[in-house]
Amino acid sequence: TMQSSGHRFRDVEHHPLLADNESYDSSSSSSEADMAERVWFIRDGCGMVCAIMTWLLVVYADFVVTFVMLLPSKDFWYSLINGVLFNCLAVLALSSHLRTMLTDPGAVPKGNATKEYMDNLQLKPGEVIYKCPKCCSIKPERAHHCSICKRCIRKMDHHCPWVNNCVGEKNQRFFVLFTMYIALISAHALVLCGFQFFSCVRGQWTECSDFSPPVTVILMIFLCLEGFLFLTFTAVMFGTQIHSICNDETEIERLKSEKPTWERRLRWEGMKSVFGGQPSLLWINPFAGFRIRRLLLRGKKGGPEFSV
Repeated sequence: TMQSSGHRFRDVEHHPLLADNESYDSSSSSSEADMAERVWFIRDGCGMVCAIMTWLLVVYADFVVTFVMLLPSKDFWYSLINGVLFNCLAVLALSSHLRTMLTDPGAVPKGNATKEYMDNLQLKPGEVIYKCPKCCSIKPERAHHCSICKRCIRKMDHHCPWVNNCVGEKNQRFFVLFTMYIALISAHALVLCGFQFFSCVRGQWTECSDFSPPVTVILMIFLCLEGFLFLTFTAVMFGTQIHSICNDETEIERLKSEKPTWERRLRWEGMKSVFGGQPSLLWINPFAGFRIRRLLLRGKKGGPEFSV
């Protein structure tokens, strides 16, 4: 502990006193504004491999559903309806994945624990503020340091390698949508596999698929295994996330059994704070708030930001 400008300054890892909506000084605001103009991306080898694997597995499922099961079917409307539905869900799932991965989860500016910043906070004498000893930033309430992102993240829930990013204050909505859509396409793929197996067995594997029966069986077995594993994982994660949002509690806070020093929101208020505004179709739309023009301007202003 050291004295500075009449207030106490501590290097600790949790229980900060600054609120999430605490206003920053002009230098911090410009720093955050500059950060907002750059694309967020984490250079983590494991995370990038997991993110690529996620895309490849979805593409594999789409290939099997489209070319092994639906296109060879003689029922035109069955193929059309299920093909459009499955591909729409796949696009929504991958879009949610991209937005989770490329959205700043709520990173606190690095190195803002300066005397000038402290003076501009206009703290009362004896008031305690907390600094992260790892990234030298003033920690807002409920922020935690991520050793992979190497930043303090506001309302950090956890770091997910499958999206190569932390799940925090600004991207939790997209992560929830990602788990929901992956669970839906996994369930859809399993149902289609069931119908396809029944159809192939009844037709004695003749004209069942454009592929040979052994190849068809192998492709569908792998799809069933993938669908079952993804459905189990994402459904549990989706339920956990909704429970955390309704209880206004992050996974880290739950695991650490931290007593809330903040005023917890009511369940419905928690949902509205994460998904934004009153319930509407925008809640399940991963494209809501996305601006292509803004993304192009970001690229011209300084290119992507790679966290270190």
